[in-house]
Amino acid sequence: MDLSDKKVTVLGAAKSGLAAAALLRRKGARVFLSEQGGIEKFPLDFLSWARAEGVEIEAGGHTREFIAGSALMVTSPGIPYFAPPLVWAREQGIKIWGEIELAFQYCPWPVIAVTGSNGKTTVVNLITQVLNAAGKKAVLCGNVGTPFCDCVDKLADADWVVLEVSSFQLETIEHFRPHIGVCLNFSQNHLDRHKDMEEYFTAKKRLFENQTSGDYAILNDQCELFKDAAKDFRSQVVFFNCPGDGRSSDVRNPNFLAVLAVSRTLGISDDVALNVFRLFPGVEHRMEKVRVLEGVEYINDSKATTVEAGRWALESLDKPVIWICGGRDKNLDYSVLKGLAGRKVKVMIAIGEARDKFRQTFFGHVPFEVADSLSAAVALARQRARDGDCVLLSPMCASFDMFKNFEERGTVFKSLVRNLSEDA
Repeated sequence: MDLSDKKVTVLGAAKSGLAAAALLRRKGARVFLSEQGGIEKFPLDFLSWARAEGVEIEAGGHTREFIAGSALMVTSPGIPYFAPPLVWAREQGIKIWGEIELAFQYCPWPVIAVTGSNGKTTVVNLITQVLNAAGKKAVLCGNVGTPFCDCVDKLADADWVVLEVSSFQLETIEHFRPHIGVCLNFSQNHLDRHKDMEEYFTAKKRLFENQTSGDYAILNDQCELFKDAAKDFRSQVVFFNCPGDGRSSDVRNPNFLAVLAVSRTLGISDDVALNVFRLFPGVEHRMEKVRVLEGVEYINDSKATTVEAGRWALESLDKPVIWICGGRDKNLDYSVLKGLAGRKVKVMIAIGEARDKFRQTFFGHVPFEVADSLSAAVALARQRARDGDCVLLSPMCASFDMFKNFEERGTVFKSLVRNLSEDA
């Protein structure tokens, strides 16, 4: 699509929206940026740039008049499909894309895209490191932090784009086609946004819909839904997490096996990937060890926003757990963890909007307490923990009731833990 001198409306002033606006201006579009929040949502340097570039800004809500006449709308992944401005756009025949679709239009490199309910950030980081270790230049972007639009025309050369994508982002693709698409797993998530698991699965499956016979779909052998759906894929299907998948190595972790499947597809030696695995320190906010204080280990797992992530955290620990959980519920069923929590959890401390739901689910199965804040929860955990225990922040909820994002939640937790005195 030639966007020169065409009106394009961008909805949302988070990182992806600002990156989309900047890319659109570089391509000659007339950019109109609409934000639900106030003008304070915008970084000052962006406002200065917008004035210089003639970008029109609407703050404090979206209006029909601001959107009218657009050739294209680029929407934030956080805005639901049936939100009023998207309904207005469809009524006016305005094409709607997400940020990854826009960026893909201008991307000169092949894309490796990773989705799944859990483990995406770990896997895209590992794939990037394996490619770099094999002498390839890989650019990491997407839902992992740097917007795709910030990468596509700013780097002179690259061999691959490695992209983390969510179901929200996949809802608004049209032509997006990764050369290698990876789905790590599928379990309940985002049921506050998707009406049911079928709609959530349909969104995830869109990762593969534009692939051709020269592309690859890398899927978890343990996911029956995707194994069945793969019968209709046009791309070449590769399964990981199969018996003997690690071959002669000791690899058993499904995330590592997914990365091995990607590297083998690209003809990279297993030795390169295995060396990366050995040196990999993990990703911030995912089972991140913060400190050991008086024999108690404190772990930041703020990135755990699903039930399966919470399950994985509990199963990976072999000591009694003081479990801090809660936040904004995503309409998930936590009851599937009652048995595991009964075996592993010494005390559960619930915070945030979901704490009553956690009480209803787990009270009577584990010792249960509530706290009004993360700070109070850490202080209470310190009181309850004894030498040999583990204090685990693994919320299984979104962070937006108390924090800007899971990163801020994890950073606050780490600061609170590091400030605990040894003589309390």
